Amino acid sequence: MVISGIFLKASEARIVTLTGSRDNHSLVAPKFNKLTLPKKPSQDDVEVFSQAFKAYCADNSVDKVVVNRRASSGQGAGGAGTFLIEGVLLAISPAPIVFAHPATIRATDKREGDKKTQKPATVDLGKAYDFGYEGLSE
Repeated sequence: MVISGIFLKASEARIVTLTGSRDNHSLVAPKFNKLTLPKKPSQDDVEVFSQAFKAYCADNSVDKVVVNRRASSGQGAGGAGTFLIEGVLLAISPAPIVFAHPATIRATDKREGDKKTQKPATVDLGKAYDFGYEGLSE
């Protein structure tokens, strides 16, 4: 299976795509890592974002998308940018979308952190990798 992990932050979607299983997986399309939606997007901006995401999914035969669960209230709650991107992804994704909670990521890191050998060094891409890893079969 090909899994795309997406970390939503502000008006950006950081994307890391993995294939394989948790024990034996590899990165797909390592050069592609970010889609941006302007802070005050027009319909044309959303269309460009949508087409780029659909093309990426088609080019890489994405089977499932795993996105970070946004906090709905309290400190660290997702802002308008992540809300807009989440809505666009839900509306247009050609692959099923699954949400993963940050606590799930922390638990997986404790259990299986040694299997995450290909995790990118940058923080945001590392988080996107973690979400993709959650979607891999055991």
